[in-house]
Amino acid sequence: MEDFLKEFEELNEAQKKAVLHKGGPLLVLAGAGAGKTKAISFRVAHLVSQGVALEKILAITFTNKASEEMKERIHSLLKLKTKNYELQTTPFVSTFHSLCAYILRKSGESMGVNKNFTILDKEDSLSIIKDAMKELNLDPRQFQPGKIQSVISRYKGDLVTNEEFSEFVGNDFFPRTLKMIWDKYEEQLKKQKSLDFDDLVLKTVLLLKKNKEVRNYYQNLWQHILIDEYQDTNKSQYELSKILADKHKNVCVIGDIDQAIYGWRGADFRNIINFEKDFPEHVSIIFEENYRSSQNILEAAAKVIEKNKMRKPKKLLATKEKGAEISIFEAMNEEEEAEFVAHKIKELLSSKVEPLGPKVQPFDIAVLYRANFQSRIIEESCLKHGLPYQVLGIQFYERKEIKDILAYIRSGLNPENLIDIKRIINVPPRGIGKVTILNYFANKKLPTEMEKKIKIFTNLLEEIKEKINEAKPSDVVRFILKESGYQNYLENGSSDDLERLENIKELASIAARYDDMNLPEGIEKMITDLSLLGEQDSLDKKQKSIRLMTVHAAKGLEFENVFIVGLEEGLFPHSGFGDDRPDKHEEERRLFYVALTRAKEKVFLSFSVSRMIFGSRQLNMPSQFLSDIPEHLLKIETKDFGTEQVIEYL
Repeated sequence: MEDFLKEFEELNEAQKKAVLHKGGPLLVLAGAGAGKTKAISFRVAHLVSQGVALEKILAITFTNKASEEMKERIHSLLKLKTKNYELQTTPFVSTFHSLCAYILRKSGESMGVNKNFTILDKEDSLSIIKDAMKELNLDPRQFQPGKIQSVISRYKGDLVTNEEFSEFVGNDFFPRTLKMIWDKYEEQLKKQKSLDFDDLVLKTVLLLKKNKEVRNYYQNLWQHILIDEYQDTNKSQYELSKILADKHKNVCVIGDIDQAIYGWRGADFRNIINFEKDFPEHVSIIFEENYRSSQNILEAAAKVIEKNKMRKPKKLLATKEKGAEISIFEAMNEEEEAEFVAHKIKELLSSKVEPLGPKVQPFDIAVLYRANFQSRIIEESCLKHGLPYQVLGIQFYERKEIKDILAYIRSGLNPENLIDIKRIINVPPRGIGKVTILNYFANKKLPTEMEKKIKIFTNLLEEIKEKINEAKPSDVVRFILKESGYQNYLENGSSDDLERLENIKELASIAARYDDMNLPEGIEKMITDLSLLGEQDSLDKKQKSIRLMTVHAAKGLEFENVFIVGLEEGLFPHSGFGDDRPDKHEEERRLFYVALTRAKEKVFLSFSVSRMIFGSRQLNMPSQFLSDIPEHLLKIETKDFGTEQVIEYL
């Protein structure tokens, strides 16, 4: 208890005010690095000390990584605060999509959602859209499947169903065509008992609106709700949080308009303003003390963001010293820029950059870029100089062998999911050709020999279904590996196949994390969690690697040293993809603000006079954002990269 009080006293006055807020709606405007996760965690601990049961508390974040970090922090605080606290006891901490998957699996049958529905990833969803277009004889060159997918996603995020869309579709060619594709798409989702990402929130909102009994259950279940990154909510997520909080009104939302960078996917920072209207009795608190970045970095970030008109003014106050100047480098081309980055990283790793401080580790360094294609040249330079790096992504779960095993599990849970069946019906090879597969799905008569092969496969799925209901998740993975013939197939293959076998064994280790849960809830939870992984979930704290990622992927992360590359007009700020939203430029400025505020100690900015983009070399103007930073904060880097150095960083 003494340790808890000691930590509580270290909070600033604004944080304490948020923690001790008695009840009712609370709006926290928290700047970058202002300690909002710490405050949320303390608030949960305080609620528990006031007699609120843990299961009555719901905390919503936007990434799995943030969710896990919040759980860990809440656990550690509750252990300090509460005697006989058990680690298994926890508030419901979740992302929006995981929360909705939970609600739909538990209560969705009243609106026709099967308990064992499959969550389609973007690739699978796109595959169904392509099939729908093929069935309608539509030319994918005229109607780009990816664009169709994005438009449908945006409508669902705005709580528009395909039935509602038909009411105002009109006679214009594109909307009518979109309607036909969308209808076919929904028809397949229903047939395959599958939902896409947007369905998770959309259908949960519809469920809560239409079913009073279900609505009352969840409103009473979670009597205190905390929502992080509120500026990133779209209409459907906003409606969901509003419905859940409507009864008790004990809702605390935390956001920062200056960090709203997801307008392109439907997020609306105006939801913060809407919150003030929906809950006029709310209390507002501003977190302005920054615990992350040096004074120089914060001053630069403030000068950049103050040019935006659509914001709530606030001033971030540095708690750290002035720090190093912000380096800026002009490269002739992207190769020279990548060389500059590599050499400066080598200097950092050998502690040759002021201020010296503790020795810099590779994972203390991040290289941020606006578009994914920029990573290639940085990767090549890292390889050339022997620098360990990790490109942020979810590569492990995208491997073919991992997706195959997960498809077997999902097929056992939901045999109606044709995408997974198609994926594994001849994996490993069973002598079932493409024509047989097409005829099988078309319910056509098959030769006797093929019927036998198909029967063996369907029997396997039945056995997997039975195993799911009687065995631990890790045992299910091992069972599938052996009984499907996959293990034998890989053991008799190449060295690459043996590596794939090791990856599947690693999947069994991951599945073991769910072994203590009730059957079959463990395997269902595992499949849901893996279906909703985000880019940050691939970050391995133990891996001694430099992190390469887009600025969007870096949201919520922090590093000692940050490189922001490609600061050129047209690239950052970006002008592509036909995005003509009126606030697009302000969002680009917010994105640069987010990039700057990822850094604790040192920022390196760079731009290239010429760059190869889509096969043609173009001349570039430096980004206008660079001119927003006061000159006294900048240090011009020369093209003298210095001599090669031998560094021990591994």
